Amino acid sequence: MVSSPDAPSDLDPSSAGAAPVVVEDDVAGDPDAAAPAAAAASSAPGPAPSGEREVLGWLEFGEAARHLARDVVAADFTPDVIVAVARGGLVLAGAISYALDTKMCGSINVEFYTGVDERLPEPVLLPPTLDAPALAGKRVLVVDDVSDSGRTLALVRDLLAEVASEVRTVCLYSKPQTILEPDFTWKRTSQWITFPWSALPPVTRDAGQGDAS
Repeated sequence: MVSSPDAPSDLDPSSAGAAPVVVEDDVAGDPDAAAPAAAAASSAPGPAPSGEREVLGWLEFGEAARHLARDVVAADFTPDVIVAVARGGLVLAGAISYALDTKMCGSINVEFYTGVDERLPEPVLLPPTLDAPALAGKRVLVVDDVSDSGRTLALVRDLLAEVASEVRTVCLYSKPQTILEPDFTWKRTSQWITFPWSALPPVTRDAGQGDAS
């Protein structure tokens, strides 16, 4: 989490409203369970879908992260800070931060999806919050796994745009119904997505739980 010891004030979700600046994508990621989906439609390289799902493996993820990092460089955008939308954007944000050699990283916690195709009326910021002064005048790259509805990504982008000098967004996937197409997207699909970090159930104390047999 990016913080500033000299300025404790936090970003206020009620103050969101900066005008969107879109070059190309983001928002809340898919929940960990499956749901009905339509056929895939892609304009960028990516793994082949499996059944009614878009299944992303770890190897493909590594290639996708490098692909997105190259897109950021090609756009002549050098972020000072990389901010992950937790939890879905955490893994991708780490990979991109290494690929771009950006050492200043943070995260912002947003809840929107609550279950299988179930969501709150609006995305909600959760603690710990991100300190606004720490991002003042900085170029920020916001990272999430998928821009599904786009509402989470739009919320985060607008909040950070109030203090940052420039905010751009990057996602692995975007979907046709999103209200915010990310600035950088690896693949577009209408299918439900299985990510490698959420493909298995949580690890528990019970023997064998949370791991493939």
